[in-house]
Amino acid sequence: MGQGSECSRVALIVEADEELRALAVALLEETDLRVVEASSAEEALQYLRYNAGDVALLFADVRLPCLMSGADLARNVRLKWPWIRTVLTSGAPLEEDLDEALRHVRFMPKPWLALDVLIEAEKAAQANRFEQATPRRHSGAFATARM
Repeated sequence: MGQGSECSRVALIVEADEELRALAVALLEETDLRVVEASSAEEALQYLRYNAGDVALLFADVRLPCLMSGADLARNVRLKWPWIRTVLTSGAPLEEDLDEALRHVRFMPKPWLALDVLIEAEKAAQANRFEQATPRRHSGAFATARM
């Protein structure tokens, strides 16, 4: 583990509290994922619009500044980019009912344990390694034309 080699997969950390964000960054920099920081859901979505294909893990606080909450961000990510492993974290119990879009989102209460965060990062990295090693099947018109 660690970032000794060039990392192409990203852990996107979305946390308004600068100290907590710095702690999460320091922790995730020890993994095989490159770390990108955002302080709001809107900032994270802007990054994702252009780089979602590189993101393996979204680690976001539920309570964020601006208009979107972390739960709103997680819903968007699960609907638009379902391959991104998504973890929501909060110091309070999750107030919202988990709807269908959030069913596969991991909730991690604060204070989170470093080991739990590292396990989620490793799961995200492993899932992406498997996807890269598995040849993709052609679909759509190309697959029909080959039959």
